[in-house]
Amino acid sequence: MKPLHGIRVVEISHMIMGPSCGMYLALMGAEVIKIEPPQGDKTRDLTGMGAGFFPTFNRGKKSVTLDLKSEDGLKRLHDLLATADVFVENFRDETIESMGLTPDELHALYPRLVTASCKGFLEGPYKTRTALDEVVQMMTGMAYMTGPTGRPLRIGSSATDLMAGLASAYAVMGELMQRERTGKGADIRTGLFETSLLMVCQHMVQFDLEGVEAPPMPERHFSWPVYDIFTTADDRQIFVGSVTEGQWAKLCTILGLSDYLTDPELKTRPQQIAQRHRTIPVIAEAIARQRSDPLEAALEAAGLPYSPILRPAEMYDDPHVNRPGGLFVSNETGGKSFRAPTLPFEVDGVPPVADTMDLPAIGEHNEEILGALAQTAER
Repeated sequence: MKPLHGIRVVEISHMIMGPSCGMYLALMGAEVIKIEPPQGDKTRDLTGMGAGFFPTFNRGKKSVTLDLKSEDGLKRLHDLLATADVFVENFRDETIESMGLTPDELHALYPRLVTASCKGFLEGPYKTRTALDEVVQMMTGMAYMTGPTGRPLRIGSSATDLMAGLASAYAVMGELMQRERTGKGADIRTGLFETSLLMVCQHMVQFDLEGVEAPPMPERHFSWPVYDIFTTADDRQIFVGSVTEGQWAKLCTILGLSDYLTDPELKTRPQQIAQRHRTIPVIAEAIARQRSDPLEAALEAAGLPYSPILRPAEMYDDPHVNRPGGLFVSNETGGKSFRAPTLPFEVDGVPPVADTMDLPAIGEHNEEILGALAQTAER
């Protein structure tokens, strides 16, 4: 499953948004050449919560080192762009302008090139502002919706960066198809802010249609009879949902709440929602008397939505994550390796995987890429 086989992508980016765009394209079969400064991308040296940035989002790429502050480095970059189909960057506009790498300048030189600029904002009053994942989550109401009132919280991952990178890769693939018809490249600009805005649009539309602001998710008005986190007898947290009358009956049967099945005030879903103030404490007590393993087995057998509350590190022990094709091993220089998922879909039962999921060493592909360019120039 390599629809982008034969497509060459040149990427100058760092952190997450731009690199994730390149990773998505690599997983779809493109040759992605990551341009790093001679000392390597600074993201390689991050620790703590940043330690996974470079390894995760630069799998399957080739590394070429160039000093883009020098005339020779820029010349070599242009030699490379002359062979490329796509150029991905996520630097500030003024930095790109200072290097003479604006989309207009590049399209004048390479008419078939698709440029993908991964930025904080699209055209508008905020275009030149500095943006980070957390900044745009605060700006768009995402953080407001995630935490309780007065305690805005960012999502527990770099979700906006990842979605923005995916949107950019999606646009690149669309423009590559368009180029087949027109013979011309295009300028793509993806906004981190606009990505976060799209992610909260359901709450915006609710207000636009009804004039009612949605409360933060921890305080939301429930549309379901049961949609809550409970604690079992062995002190494990579990999320349990019941969203239809049929699921309500199954849950009450599992928990031994037979009185609820005949209660005239709990016959329909609207009634069950209206009575949450009295039913949820009783359901919580019933779950607190059950151990997690048999409870989960009963919920799964009944086809009810449920989930234990797990941590990311526990995913390495999850049987579904560890199915064939769930995790792929990437090797780093120095002998280390790590496991990570690929794109969340299958085609004909096969997940998308780059030719190699390994992490390139700094400048590992200089000879392969730059050497080939030198030979071509000599010929």
